[in-house]
Amino acid sequence: MGRVAQTFELIGIGVLVLGLVWSAVVAVRRWRIAGGRAAYLGLREMFGGALLLGLEVLVAADLIRTVAVSPTLDNVAGLGLIVLIRTFLSFSLQVEIDGVVPWRRALTGGATTFARAARKHQSGEAG
Repeated sequence: MGRVAQTFELIGIGVLVLGLVWSAVVAVRRWRIAGGRAAYLGLREMFGGALLLGLEVLVAADLIRTVAVSPTLDNVAGLGLIVLIRTFLSFSLQVEIDGVVPWRRALTGGATTFARAARKHQSGEAG
């Protein structure tokens, strides 16, 4: 199970590295087509998503390592602290990406979401 946890850690690192590279490539394309603001927003949104995914995979690696490899009380307490910190980071990143806290997200739904999608489509933005 130690190797499984290491595999998850490598996958998490890969997600972060590839997410950064892909986000940069897409940002450069957007910069050429739509300018700096669109590139910045695209980079921020895409890399934020990669960070969220990478954090989730790394939490899974920690869970596997703690529960299956060495389930001592100290390790479980350490895992709890790590999960708490990563959950806070994930929550903060999601709020930063969406621009609204989850319990207020419904207020930005419906017509606002449709209008935003229509504007993106008209301006030629992807995503």
